Amino acid sequence: MERPLLPLRSALVFLMAVISGMTAGCLCWIAGEGVARGVLAGLAVVGLSVPFFDRLIAPEAAGDPRGEVREHG
Repeated sequence: MERPLLPLRSALVFLMAVISGMTAGCLCWIAGEGVARGVLAGLAVVGLSVPFFDRLIAPEAAGDPRGEVREHG
């Protein structure tokens, strides 16, 4: 099997979402909210950050690897 399981862009989006969720959960736990609320906060952040990072990291254009270049007049 030569092709990757996930494209690089999807893997990066999921990785950044998980890191964000872990950070939010740890900060919530350190603040004294308890483990359960930290886990719930982390899961909420993961769920909200996947669409955010998906829009933030623009997909490559089909013919141009640098993306679409637009001229502003």
